[in-house]
Amino acid sequence: MSTTPEPASTTPVPAAPASAAPGPDALPPDTAAPDAPALDAAAAAGEPQPLWTPGPDRIASAQLTRFHAWAADRHGAPRPGGADPQQDYDALHSWSVRAPEAFWAAVAQWYDVRFTTPYERVLADPAMPGARWFPGATLNYAEHALRPALDPARAAEPALLHLDERHESAAVSWAELSRQVASLAAALRRLGVAPGDRVSGYLPNVPQAVVALLATAAVGGVWTSCAPDFGARSVLDRFQQVEPVVLFTVDGYRYGGKTHDRADVVAELRAGLPSLRATVHIPLLGADAPEGALHWEQLTADAPEPEYAAVAFDHPLWVLYSSGTTGLPKAIVQSQGGILLEHLKQTGLHLDLGPGDRFFWYTSTGWMMWNFLVSGLLAGATVVLYDGSPGHPTVDAQWRIAEQTRTTVFGTSAAYVIACRKADVHPGRDLDLSSVTCVATTGSPLPPDAFRWLHDEVAQDLWIASVSGGTDVCSCFAGGVPTLPVHIGELQAPCLGTDLQAWDVHGRPVVDEVGELIVANPMPSMPIRFWNDPDGVRYHESYFEMFPGVWRHGDWITLTSRGTVVIHGRSDSTLNRQGVRMGSSDIYEVVERLPEIRESLVIGLEQPDGGYWMPLFVQLAEGAVLDDALRDRVRAAIRSQLSPRHVPDEIIVAPGVPHTLTGKRIEVPVKKLLQGAPLDKAVNAGSVDDLDVLRFYERLAAERAGGAQDRP
Repeated sequence: MSTTPEPASTTPVPAAPASAAPGPDALPPDTAAPDAPALDAAAAAGEPQPLWTPGPDRIASAQLTRFHAWAADRHGAPRPGGADPQQDYDALHSWSVRAPEAFWAAVAQWYDVRFTTPYERVLADPAMPGARWFPGATLNYAEHALRPALDPARAAEPALLHLDERHESAAVSWAELSRQVASLAAALRRLGVAPGDRVSGYLPNVPQAVVALLATAAVGGVWTSCAPDFGARSVLDRFQQVEPVVLFTVDGYRYGGKTHDRADVVAELRAGLPSLRATVHIPLLGADAPEGALHWEQLTADAPEPEYAAVAFDHPLWVLYSSGTTGLPKAIVQSQGGILLEHLKQTGLHLDLGPGDRFFWYTSTGWMMWNFLVSGLLAGATVVLYDGSPGHPTVDAQWRIAEQTRTTVFGTSAAYVIACRKADVHPGRDLDLSSVTCVATTGSPLPPDAFRWLHDEVAQDLWIASVSGGTDVCSCFAGGVPTLPVHIGELQAPCLGTDLQAWDVHGRPVVDEVGELIVANPMPSMPIRFWNDPDGVRYHESYFEMFPGVWRHGDWITLTSRGTVVIHGRSDSTLNRQGVRMGSSDIYEVVERLPEIRESLVIGLEQPDGGYWMPLFVQLAEGAVLDDALRDRVRAAIRSQLSPRHVPDEIIVAPGVPHTLTGKRIEVPVKKLLQGAPLDKAVNAGSVDDLDVLRFYERLAAERAGGAQDRP
């Protein structure tokens, strides 16, 4: 069945991109794929052929395969047949959402989760919001993350590999990581940090940040962090909400071949956080500690016995922040037990991480993917930390990190893959990437051309795990499955334990049609609350207002009848032309294939007279000119590949595309600016990467408003 149906006449929905369901001719001739009879059968049935299919050995050795057989024996999961991995996974997934208590108990037992006190039941209350998981249980996230240090055979192996733009790597062993965490945890206790106290980090992606997070969790504190490229106002907008008692800081950081001093920002943070009892100085650039600050080396010099506070399953582990482009960022609280179980499942079953793997994801401490990266320790994998620009000194910098560290699971952004394709990078030809078995991407949908580029330019026998989730759950709703084929432009499947559905505007589940991303049953890593939201009003409004009782995430998705998932972008920035809606990411995927277009931004504005204005803003590649020929090519591409209804009314050159501090395109605030809102009302200035870019859109709105007033 096609994944690009015509919208139902009674329920307009976004048009799925034509690339979401590539035809049989989309498969390159030398692709790793099923045997010929299987392909012939798929072609005869009109089904798209996979770009990649795991071989029998890979399927047999996957943790997911072994877990499935074990869960069938011990917990009532449907027994796998083995002949059709898709049917096996579909059956396991269906069981995981129909019998959540059995599934999550199985995950806990499979990964030997150590409850200091036992749980009374798995899911005491399934209502959303407010689901109660594992009441009565106590445990500690940090204890589980550091378990390999207790194994004499593994204690000397690297837990962390770290490097910066100088590409000089160093290792921290499991034993040394455990020692530093124990020493810092003891120091935090001496400072009076008690369970529930907040501990903050203004830190880059360095080992000290991992140690600080784990030490905070060990004492039952609540971790929160921002990257040092955040300005003081951005950090205070976040940290002032949670009132930390300890602040870990650096003197500066290296990025883009330059050093960036942060002494003045640190001073401003200390002045703006009256709750602080202590500041801990980490001399990354070698500067002296500011007056009154404690020295990192002194707090991590001891070797006490590790001590882990036994906290309730729903005890806060950390606070993450939404992009917060309007108003203060949401301070999202997730639990020790919920994150522990969710990340064990995600890293182990979905990314197939285990001892012997090396796990790299390009991220900063201001993005949830850093927290997820650290959780690679739960799987017993070596975590690779990189602090620096994603493309310095050359665009292929991330691939060079993978080569140098012998990374096995390589995580990056869709934007980076696209940049490499446009820069004509050839990582598989020029570098030794033989250790890389999986490339995972997130941040935005991975366009079809990027799937093909990874297959052609990295490795033909490469598992491409495009994943989609959110800061809100610090995990994935859909993504990689090591036993399933990969189709161009599609995520492999909904994740286990995630009751993922697509709903139309009437709240009805749809298949092979675009709908709102819905999670119909709770996940353990859903927020236990927002900080400073005592009545839960903001939490409820964020996810449960449109469809009470289920989680509405705010994305457009298609669940195909083959079990795959297509992500179309945010539903709150939907383009609605003549009753047909389309996600903005569909436009970007088509437009940014053109080499002259570096990045784009499309906005749909309802006009007071009932009209609809849809401009497309383009940031041009170096040397490109927006002439009539390029305008015609942009319009033709959208018309032929997407929809003639969504050809933009104007194409306008912009100096740039605004992003949140975590790199997501800002659409709704730009829409507000173009509708006449002042800048300070349209956006939280501390959440934007470049405020001058937004001022361009503000000026444009004023010019348009003035022109309208001048017209007779």
